[in-house]
Amino acid sequence: MNVTHPFFDADGDKLREECGIFGVIGARDAAAMTALGLHALQHRGQEACGIVSLDGREFYAHRGIGHVAQVFSDNGIFEQLPGSVASGHVRYSTTGGSGLRNIQPLFADLAAGGFSIAHNGNISNAMTLKRELVSKGSIFQSTSDTEVIIHLIATSRFHKLLDRFVDALRMIEGAYSLICMTPKRLIACRDPLGIRPLVMGRIGDATVFASESVALDVVGAEFVREVEPGEIVEVRTDGRITSHRPFGETSARPCIFEHVYFSRPDSVMGGNSVYEVRRQIGAELAIEAPVEADLVVPVPDSGVPAAIGYAQQSGIPFGLGIIRSHYVGRTFIQPSDGARHADVKRKHNANRALVEGKRIVLIDDSIVRGTTSMKIVQMMRDAGAAEVHMRIASPPTVHSCFYGVDTPERSKLLAARMNIAEMTQFIHADSLAFVSIDGLYRAVGERQRSAACPQHCDACFTGDYPTSLTDLAERDNAADQLTLPVGQVA
Repeated sequence: MNVTHPFFDADGDKLREECGIFGVIGARDAAAMTALGLHALQHRGQEACGIVSLDGREFYAHRGIGHVAQVFSDNGIFEQLPGSVASGHVRYSTTGGSGLRNIQPLFADLAAGGFSIAHNGNISNAMTLKRELVSKGSIFQSTSDTEVIIHLIATSRFHKLLDRFVDALRMIEGAYSLICMTPKRLIACRDPLGIRPLVMGRIGDATVFASESVALDVVGAEFVREVEPGEIVEVRTDGRITSHRPFGETSARPCIFEHVYFSRPDSVMGGNSVYEVRRQIGAELAIEAPVEADLVVPVPDSGVPAAIGYAQQSGIPFGLGIIRSHYVGRTFIQPSDGARHADVKRKHNANRALVEGKRIVLIDDSIVRGTTSMKIVQMMRDAGAAEVHMRIASPPTVHSCFYGVDTPERSKLLAARMNIAEMTQFIHADSLAFVSIDGLYRAVGERQRSAACPQHCDACFTGDYPTSLTDLAERDNAADQLTLPVGQVA
């Protein structure tokens, strides 16, 4: 999730994307370019960031807690990150927690030389693999799931590094987009289902990789293509590019929530403009859930494109009924509960002159715990709105994500505990509706969702997880053992 979302609070009432990655090879001032690329990806992770560079002989690193502009504020830092190869990472803590030791890219000296790795996603059998590795003598320096990949490479019996890398990937499950550096190459890859995004670009003689196309735009690189699901792209320091497909042909399942919320609206994903998809989601909402109203109001900023689409399709005027302040710090650093609640009003204010006496359609991207929606609805009522109707530009979020998105446990998801009528009452709205799963698929260019072979990962809406969840299954089995009646044997 972006903590730039206006109503992010200590309750974690928005889904949080774990991180964004960027890498470049063959560029002068590669580290400075990487910092600029990470700045364009800041919405994907605002807790910490890091850059590792390579000058052909040595690796150099700088990492820190905070935004890119804070951690890399001193131009002198880039003098300490020389070389034409660099990779970087912005993150939130999901697996592994916060702390300097978990800030990526991670680096290790392997038998074949230095190796760094930046990871977007989540390995759903990381704990199982880590337990096996530790039992064989591996010593972990972080609590990040990403370090498992390094140890799998280090302990692989293959001779060549690329073969070791593939061997490691065959043992992990879940979602990953990776940018790795060795003394002679930069390697970019996606998991066989392509759950997390990764694109490739060119600027001069340099090759660039990033989580989103907007990062290519910002550094002046030309978009070349997406890294394909299951593809490993190897770029050597002499400029040679080789594509490897060790997993054969795969059926892609990219995360559909990238279109709903995570990606910047000026990015292009799967050949589709993210902005246009969100606008079309709003149009689908207007068709599926019409209501008599006087004004369509977005919850800024993520609800704006869908609200435009809803207004265009319904013919109801669009208006900025909520005005956002861009000069307020993150809510979760406020010192008390009272200050956190007051911070919502400091971040946003109802445009009373516009909404008073009006029947309002509020458009937001999602409902997680419901506390945010409750506050927004109350804000409209306090400003004199005659009616408040909530429309959500995604289906109900009823399942947790295990692929790199920090979602609350399922028992805390509002849609997992309540039906539509109960949720409507909980947030105190006059009505509530979500776009259907087929409506969401239509917005991204599909006729409908194929139940037999879904075109996207939509597990947070459907519970249809595209991979095994080994760690979750083991945890659940352990919990079952602990809750057996006295005297009963499993």
